[in-house]
Amino acid sequence: MNSELKEESLQELYAWIDQIPLSRPKRNIARDFSDGVMVAEVVKYFLPKLVDMHNYVPANSTLQKLSNWGILNKKVFSKLNFHVPEDSVKNLVANVSGVIEPILYALRQTINEKLQEKRVREKATTQTKDFRYYSTDTEKSPLDYITISSYGKNNPNQTPPEWTYSHAGRSAQSLGERVQLDPQVRLLLEEKEQDLLALNETVQILQLKINRLEHLVQLKDLRIEELTRHLKNYKFQKSAT
Repeated sequence: MNSELKEESLQELYAWIDQIPLSRPKRNIARDFSDGVMVAEVVKYFLPKLVDMHNYVPANSTLQKLSNWGILNKKVFSKLNFHVPEDSVKNLVANVSGVIEPILYALRQTINEKLQEKRVREKATTQTKDFRYYSTDTEKSPLDYITISSYGKNNPNQTPPEWTYSHAGRSAQSLGERVQLDPQVRLLLEEKEQDLLALNETVQILQLKINRLEHLVQLKDLRIEELTRHLKNYKFQKSAT
């Protein structure tokens, strides 16, 4: 981040900054961005959900400037896989010339990548919202394919059943095979497919645990009834003597 930028890159960066409405007039870039507040405003302009501006206080004091940059690194940059090193922060706070430009340039690239990723996800959502993942013949949800047994209701000693996940309702081809999509979109769809299968497995495991707990409760109820009978018989015999 500390490498100097070429004149062309600097002019490109300054033009990018000029398009962003900032809370203070731009006079000296090293001083303007030294407290981190305007950096937070830059990120908020493009990614508003990442930044809470009330966390950043305009400051001249070194301690408050360091605090602002610390919050940026911890709460904002960490979500962008971006980080400003401690020595760079110290130079920024001290208004050292030529330090902020490479950082803003790298931040600009990171923001653009994040926006591109967002556009890809939105495109994937748009292209797939009319597609049906499961067969249109059955129109079932994932939970409809889980076979749930009522074991243990009539016989508490019955062994818990094996769980099955039927793919009968699934079409023979996956969505990615049936529809020609961009590679990035297809990758996202495949990831969602894996997530869905993992969630289905979790549902199966949890339901199995629920049934086993119900089975244990029924066994305990029977045991309580048995002990209650013994207690009544004991009291009856004791009163008879």
